[in-house]
Amino acid sequence: MVGIPQLGIALGALGIVLALMGLFPGVTGLQPTVGVGLLQFVTILTGYSLLTFGAMIYAKYAIYADRPSNLAQQIGVRLALTGLVLAFMVGMADFLDFGSHPRTATSDVYFGQLQALGTLFGLALSSLGVLLYAVAGTPRR
Repeated sequence: MVGIPQLGIALGALGIVLALMGLFPGVTGLQPTVGVGLLQFVTILTGYSLLTFGAMIYAKYAIYADRPSNLAQQIGVRLALTGLVLAFMVGMADFLDFGSHPRTATSDVYFGQLQALGTLFGLALSSLGVLLYAVAGTPRR
């Protein structure tokens, strides 16, 4: 089990890099545009998902190796995944044509304030799930 926590760290680092590239596209040499586009939003959420999975893998194999997950940890995993799904669905609502600003012949998709708040709530819920998983178990001795 020596290499698995390092895989979690590598996934987390890759996630941070991807999320920062999505948040600040000027770092990669691309010209930033007004608003948040589909590719930018998918890059941000993919990076955050990799960060979440990397943290879960690291906590499982570095702190709780050879221990079964207890109920609180299982709730933490489900909370983290529910937060990610919520962030994806709220943020992609207009792109998937069930939001309040869908694409029409005269207007483009608009990433509104309510979507931003819903996405941040989903990411916070996911972070809470990872935190619950990390502190709720019995570590190995």
